[in-house]
Amino acid sequence: MEQETDAPHDRLTPRQLQLLQAIAAFRASRCYSPTIGELAGQLGISRTTAFEHIEELREKNLLSGSSRKARCLKPTSKAQKLLNRLTDGETHQNQSQAGIPLLGRVAAGLPIEAIENTEQLSLDETFGAGDDIFALEVCGDSMIDDGIRSGDYAICRRASAAQNGQLVIAIVDNDNATLKRFYNEKTSARLQPANDDYRPILSSNCRIEGVVIGLVRKL
Repeated sequence: MEQETDAPHDRLTPRQLQLLQAIAAFRASRCYSPTIGELAGQLGISRTTAFEHIEELREKNLLSGSSRKARCLKPTSKAQKLLNRLTDGETHQNQSQAGIPLLGRVAAGLPIEAIENTEQLSLDETFGAGDDIFALEVCGDSMIDDGIRSGDYAICRRASAAQNGQLVIAIVDNDNATLKRFYNEKTSARLQPANDDYRPILSSNCRIEGVVIGLVRKL
């Protein structure tokens, strides 16, 4: 009887592992899946080679999604556990615990007493930690009147539904990701910008990927 190795990634070729990590990173940063052509270009391989590795990952129950549809590649729960084990080492743990020194409060109105504390400001503690929390860099000025500028980082929680008026990350027509306020109309979803130069997006093919819960800005 053949004995399996302790680490599942030992049964993957380096290229297969690289491809799996590339798909997961692409989805985390853009909230939708890459095409085979995009993966091939990113890794410097042919589309045929990329397709063959993807089929092998499917056979190993590490990728889901139909081979007949674009942007449907998604790591399975088995693959996600593998990727988490590879990234949840000591270095990652130390980085998660580290933060910016939080020394107290500062007034933006009347002055207040200056009292110095010794704490750490951690994004994990502020917004929560886990696979459902992610960040996206904002590109564009369609939400400028809501105080969201190009170059800001939107902190999001993964969600498949949203309430009217919530800021969301939505996928329109299975391809394009956008940050807008969500409103559920009778026959479609309305994605409302916060800039009079932009028109609302009305779509009957809209998928919610996350709800915006915070904003980080570098001045």
